[in-house]
Amino acid sequence: MRDQKSEIRNGEAPIGVFDSGYGGLTVLKELVKTLPQYDFIYLGDNARAPYGNRSFETVYEYTLQCVQWFFQQGCPLVILACNTASAKALRTIQQNDLPKIAPDKRVLGVIRPTTEVIGNYSETGEIGILATLGTVLSGSYPIEIIKFFPHSKIYQEACPMWVPIVENNEIDTHGADFFIKKNLHSLFHKGPHIDVVLLACTHYPLLKHRIQQYLPIDVKLIAQGELVAKSLKDYLQRHPETEQTCSKNGSRLFFTTDATEDFDNHGSVFFGAPVNSRHIVL
Repeated sequence: MRDQKSEIRNGEAPIGVFDSGYGGLTVLKELVKTLPQYDFIYLGDNARAPYGNRSFETVYEYTLQCVQWFFQQGCPLVILACNTASAKALRTIQQNDLPKIAPDKRVLGVIRPTTEVIGNYSETGEIGILATLGTVLSGSYPIEIIKFFPHSKIYQEACPMWVPIVENNEIDTHGADFFIKKNLHSLFHKGPHIDVVLLACTHYPLLKHRIQQYLPIDVKLIAQGELVAKSLKDYLQRHPETEQTCSKNGSRLFFTTDATEDFDNHGSVFFGAPVNSRHIVL
């Protein structure tokens, strides 16, 4: 693994935000909005994306490599802004690796902060999950939601065409509308009393305005990033020993394991502002 510590100025201890690609930038966008004073660095492992169809062992191996890279940059805290990494790698890293390699550092995911509050948005107790096939098959969301809201009914719908639609800039097209309507119809056929729908993929917020058009008027549509940002703010308040180690200069740095030009072009759409990335080799 090549040491990239020279990229970060001495004394800085940014919060790391990781994803296999661009999607985590929608989470970073909300983190920056909620916690603008903190320094953040983002890493997209685009050269090995997507993670969704890879084995648990491979996702764990790749995610741990990236977490160690963040630690080399001085990050005291890393957010896995990736549903696949959160589902397939987070627990092993937290329980097995951190005590050995970095007992004073923390790694958090996006599933727990979402599932521990999503039930509060529902009056019927019926919750819809829109996600990639990999996330649906992992069962992570139903398993975790039931822990916090044991009487809830959870209905999942895999939306395999949504990520390609977003990444190919086909958001405002009839094709996007076709697949959105198709998947929503399937979801509500499974659970007609659903009153809250969670976008359980970091790409999906870019489709939020299209999705909203086809939802019943009384159904709430929730994007992950908003919940993760609120959760991180609360976490930092409850853990001053971690919060005090995070540097606060309002800086943002972006890194990718693939072509920077492509990352910047796509990334600016997800982040909602210009992105200027640097390339690293893991």
